[in-house]
Amino acid sequence: MSTSNQSESPPLRVLALEAYYGGSHRAFLDEWVELSRHEWTLLSLPDSKWKWRMRHSGVTFAEQVSAAVSEGQEWDVIFTSDMLSLADFRGLAPSAVRNLPAAAYFHENQLTYPVREESERDYHFVFSNLTTALSAESVWFNSAFHRDEFLDAATAFIKRMPDFKILTAVDAIRAKAVVHPPSIKMSGAPAMRPGGPLHILWVARWEHDKCPERFFAALDLLVAQNIDFRVSVIGGGGGRQPMPIFEQARQRFADRILYWGYQESRASYEEVLRESDVVVSTSNHEFFGIGILEASAAGAFPLVPPRLAYPEVFANTDQPGCDSFFYDGNEHDLCGRLATLATRKQQDDLWQGHPDRGREAAARYTPSHLIPARDDALSAIVSLHGSCVRSM
Repeated sequence: MSTSNQSESPPLRVLALEAYYGGSHRAFLDEWVELSRHEWTLLSLPDSKWKWRMRHSGVTFAEQVSAAVSEGQEWDVIFTSDMLSLADFRGLAPSAVRNLPAAAYFHENQLTYPVREESERDYHFVFSNLTTALSAESVWFNSAFHRDEFLDAATAFIKRMPDFKILTAVDAIRAKAVVHPPSIKMSGAPAMRPGGPLHILWVARWEHDKCPERFFAALDLLVAQNIDFRVSVIGGGGGRQPMPIFEQARQRFADRILYWGYQESRASYEEVLRESDVVVSTSNHEFFGIGILEASAAGAFPLVPPRLAYPEVFANTDQPGCDSFFYDGNEHDLCGRLATLATRKQQDDLWQGHPDRGREAAARYTPSHLIPARDDALSAIVSLHGSCVRSM
């Protein structure tokens, strides 16, 4: 969190370079720029053709920055994401910019991003992530889980190389790796949930790493036990053809579905969150889990596996009873927990007297908590960089 000395430091001129300006990348930057005490210049590229963006963005941004420098623009620090090859950019940018301190934010990474088959992974992009982390003065991750997973995978990756196993590079990245979570939007005071059956929410990408088969298997078990419930399955496939299991589930649970598919507006998305009683994750992979936290902030009871970033998000909290948010990760335990919650709702005691438990855990991730800390972190990078330059 911010300290008084850092918060009183003068505003910085920040050059933000976002090679994939969409989705969580765009939301993260737009909110920060709006609420930051610093002054921002944002250069961005469209959120499409991600492989091409990673290939060309260093060259493209270097050209754009060169033109801006020739017009007299100046900055104090660079902020970018994992979608830029920062080493390429610094090699091509004018000296007035390449020598600025830089922070690189890893929303995801190409070494541990889930693929169906490892043969699908392009290690050129993996190495771009590694050189970006090496080039930056500070490497930011959205969760401690993500940081640790990346560093462990990078060590294993380097050890597989035929020679010149540059493990010192991983050590160098580890020494400057820090965690700065994304912020979430609190959707106002939770609405009074309507009575009736338990309303179960799925909010995730419709992809294999989110394990939808586990979620739908748990619902099948509830049906087999004659437990009444309603379900909303939102999120979507990110423009790709969804897995067949989703259409099969849509037909199987047709008489229980309240909302289905991608919500076209933020308002409709938040309405689904406010109406849901419980939000479920069955993910095998998740770098952070914004959807689960936003649903919790809206008043839904979270049920998550005890892995990924969820332990740090929910277990490391002063709020009592947050251990009840975890199930053991399989569909049988999930079904049992959902059945218990369905009974509690019938008794008007879903939260057992503590209805703000999930909301208070999520409140730690609001912009008012996190953005001052990010601003201070940028100021600290610039201050440290200036001290290092003066000592040379």
